[in-house]
Amino acid sequence: MILGVLRERLVDPSSRGLAEAVSRAVGDGALPGGTKMPPVRTVATELRLSPSTVNAAWQLLRRAGTIRTDGRRGTVVATPGAGRYRAALPRSNGFGLDLSTGVPDPRLLPPLPALHGLSPAFSFAPTSYLDEPVLPGLDALLRERWAYPPERLAIFDGAMDAIDHVASALLRLGDVAVVENPCFPPLLDLLEALGAQVVGVDTDAEGVLPDRLAEALARRPTAVFLQPRALNPTGASWSPSRAGALAAVLSEHPHVYVVEDDSAGDLASGPLCSLGTHLPRQTVHVRSFSKSHGPDLRLAAVSAPATLLDPILERRLLGQGWTSRLLQHLLLALLTDPDSIAAVAAARTEYARRRHLVSEALAASGIILPPGEGLNIWLPVADEQAALLSLASAGIGAAAGTAFGVGPAASPHLRVTVGLIATDHAEVAAHLVQAAGTAAAAIPR
Repeated sequence: MILGVLRERLVDPSSRGLAEAVSRAVGDGALPGGTKMPPVRTVATELRLSPSTVNAAWQLLRRAGTIRTDGRRGTVVATPGAGRYRAALPRSNGFGLDLSTGVPDPRLLPPLPALHGLSPAFSFAPTSYLDEPVLPGLDALLRERWAYPPERLAIFDGAMDAIDHVASALLRLGDVAVVENPCFPPLLDLLEALGAQVVGVDTDAEGVLPDRLAEALARRPTAVFLQPRALNPTGASWSPSRAGALAAVLSEHPHVYVVEDDSAGDLASGPLCSLGTHLPRQTVHVRSFSKSHGPDLRLAAVSAPATLLDPILERRLLGQGWTSRLLQHLLLALLTDPDSIAAVAAARTEYARRRHLVSEALAASGIILPPGEGLNIWLPVADEQAALLSLASAGIGAAAGTAFGVGPAASPHLRVTVGLIATDHAEVAAHLVQAAGTAAAAIPR
């Protein structure tokens, strides 16, 4: 059926012609989202094309977001408006305990101060479009607390907004971008939307492996995207020695930018860590305040070389201009208020406790997780879908690990947001153990 649909629409027997035929079929509803595409050799044989032509067409379609790789399912038609991350999340919100989201516990966020108490010297009436984009007080505070002396510092509307601006400035169609494997699915969606070729690099308990990174750099990438602390989904954080080893590898490629996403921010227990300490001319460091101070603040600070960041900020002036100074004042108050500081510290301790209790209970049943921090654990399972169904039967939601992987399907996992488990850790862990060992054949069809 699928091959017949493509044959009807194939006008030009080239890679672009085939890509256009698939796009037309998707656009007119003949190939709905989720449709599994036939193997490359089958398409080539039936349509009398070479396998290399079909492969090239599939690459064009991936870059356009029309198709995507879905683990063991192979290549499927992408669902409009739904990237990897949303596809990995449960379709139902009726779980008694939804551990799929990766979001902080709202009860552990610092309370927001009243606006009239933020700064007696500041009027919240609009002042001027020409005011400094970053509040001077916030700029000074962040520079004091940065991992290295930043040449330029800016505020964006959240980490992904910042990474979107940076990636759009750096990457062109066909450029190679290196990421951790596994990594955060929205980053993969963004890079593919920009037409980049994404190369995944394996990780361990200290993040990306230096020797594997060196191999990936042989592909001549334009940029490398890394998470220095609490890697989402595994929780891995760099040690100082690992950061030094990564810097040594990257120093051999001075034209490659490193974009660091410190998404855990002030919730990370480990010390501030950035390759900017070693390679300031190559490093873009993004620090988010969403998990620590509130997702709806939508704030992240970014440091980068002036030659990269200044053009981005100039381009930004043609659109949104700057990030709300009102929100910047709110962040400054949260970062300096003693009660807010204490609340974030308490949350950091509580998340670590919750993660430890679940990991300890899993270890008692033979599931040993590598050390890590942050809100999530990366749970190995026998079968992802069977494990998700097992948890769902207990009223627990989790995220399918397939969406976090790069390239060929690796061993199956679930991302579980253990930071949301406030009580009954041993009981929840018991359900996780049962789900981890559940085989697909054991689940009723």
